[in-house]
Order: sequence, then C-alpha cells, then structure tokens
Amino acid sequence: MSLDVSVMVTGGAGYIGSHAVQRLLRDGARVVCVDNMSRGCMGAIDRLAELGKDRFAFAEHDIGDRVSVARLLADHRVGVIMHFAALAMVGESVDEPLTYYRNNTAGVVELLEAADEARVERFVFSSTCATYGEPSDEHVPIPEHCPQAPINPYGASKLHVERMLSDFADAKAKRGEAFSYAALRYFNVAGADRTGVLGEDHDPETHLIPVVIQAALGKRDGVKIFGTDYPTPDGTCVRDYVHVEDLIDAHVEVMHALRANDRRFYNLGIGKGYSVREIIDAVQRVTGVDFAVGEGERRPGDPPRLFADPTKIQQELNWRASITDLDEIIGSAWNWFRAHPNGYEG
Repeated sequence: MSLDVSVMVTGGAGYIGSHAVQRLLRDGARVVCVDNMSRGCMGAIDRLAELGKDRFAFAEHDIGDRVSVARLLADHRVGVIMHFAALAMVGESVDEPLTYYRNNTAGVVELLEAADEARVERFVFSSTCATYGEPSDEHVPIPEHCPQAPINPYGASKLHVERMLSDFADAKAKRGEAFSYAALRYFNVAGADRTGVLGEDHDPETHLIPVVIQAALGKRDGVKIFGTDYPTPDGTCVRDYVHVEDLIDAHVEVMHALRANDRRFYNLGIGKGYSVREIIDAVQRVTGVDFAVGEGERRPGDPPRLFADPTKIQQELNWRASITDLDEIIGSAWNWFRAHPNGYEG
C-alpha cells in the first residue's frame, strides 16, 4: 500500500518505533524520525536511512523541545504524528517517578503545542495495558471498557497522556478545528523484523523473551521464575505476547482509519496468554539449548493473568494479529539475537 503522507515518528530509534519507521518507509511514506537518543540505537537509524534514502530524515531532539519539533513538523509538512517516545521500565518508574512524568507526560504538552502550531490533525499514541493496573478476573481478557487504575508511575504517565489528548481534542473541537487521535493500549511486545534488518537492543534488558534468549546464548547464567503459585494452569504468570510487526500493522491501519475528530481506543494483543513456563519451554524448543531455570518468590504487583480482548479492533477495522504461534514469535527474536548477540554493535 502506497502512503502519500509525511509522518513524524517519535522514539523512532527505539525497538518499537524503529519497526514503525521501517513499515512506513516500505509503504512509501516520507518519515521524519525524532529521538533524543537517551535509549535509542544509532544502528537502527543507520539501517533506516539506507532503506528510506531521500524519504527519511532523522533529528536528534527531545519531544519537549517545542520550537525544534514545530519547525520539523512544518518543514516536512507532517500530517500524522506516531508517538512512541517514552521511558517504559515499570520498576524504574517506581524508583524515579518524576523522571517518568517529565518525559512521558510533560513532554507531550510541548509535543501537542508543536502539533497545534503546525496544524497536524492526526495523532496515534502508543499507550499501554499498564493503564488498567490489576484488572479483576471478570475483566480478563481485558476489554477497552475495563476500569483504568494504574498501579505504577509508568502506567499513570501514559494514562495522563490519554486524558490530555481528550482535553486537547475538546478544545480543538470548540474552536472548529479538526483533530483526531487514537490511543493503542498494548500488551507484551515481542519478536523482531523477520527480514533481519531490525531487532531489540536494550541495556539493561528486562523483557522476558529476550532475557530467556540471552540465557540460551550463554549471556546469562540462567533465568529465574518469580512466583510459581499463581492461580494459573502451571502456577506462573500468564501474559499476551503480540509480535512487533503485527503491532505496527495495527498502528498503520488505525492511522488510515482516523477521520476528522475521531477518538479511538484499542487494545492490541493476540487475545491469548502464555505462561512464563511456556515461554521458557518454547525458547528451549526453538533454540535447542538447555539452560538453568530457578524459582523465586512473587514480585509485588504481578497480576496472575493479563491478556487482551481484541474484539473491538477486529470488529471496527477487521484487524487481527497474524503471527500468533509462540514458536514463530520467539523464532524471529532468536534469529535476531543469534545474529546480533551484542545488538546493533555486532
């Protein structure tokens, strides 16, 4: 599908944002990527620049730099902002809440002011299932109408942005100005670009699948399961794992679907949960490597079961995840990490 529009992707040097840039470029879009590089990877930018050539521009700015961002929006005639830039480590957010509110929430005030100045009318926001906190059993699988009650600063920082977008849209509507937005609340993102160009490169790595793969690569002594007595089939936590390519596909579909003054909210996932033990078993099966597996106490704030009810986006946009086999999801990540054991550096 050709995409004759300029899109700004914030956080485009990160794991999810870089995959978004790649997809947009492959669709024919012109993309301007903004990242402050606090946690982005220049290796990803180099690969995207090679792919996009004259349709790709990169600027090292913080989203809170309103003047610079507004200039970029105007110079590149941006029609849509895909906003991924955020800090996303739950434990860190508990230890450094103000850092998260400054970066994830306050920075969006400046970004929206820049968008307002440049008359950008569409905004796709990377939200999170963490806005739901610990849903009761009656709300699992989790629908969009599940009460939003985050239990950590990370989830709260994202929920504040959802509310900010709603208030901003109200104000624009009162002035008779068009503005549409979508907040996409997704679950555990996993896997890597199956062509091998892009992948995951975090330091430190905290996501379960990459951590277990690192154990398979010998970069860790083993893995530990935190809690084996949950009310789940095998006693370990159950989570929804959506492949990063599917996640970005949903962003693109939603971007195309936005009409003047739309407000859309979707949960993104495969609609099925896999337990920690199932993830470990799948990594051992896919890699053919055995490694030590230990057991520890539960971590505070880990709900037993969290997975999406993706019915709404299926019904409204006919979107559904296409990569739902756990071995295929893990296989794409394994191919990336095996070829790039030290991330983009080698």
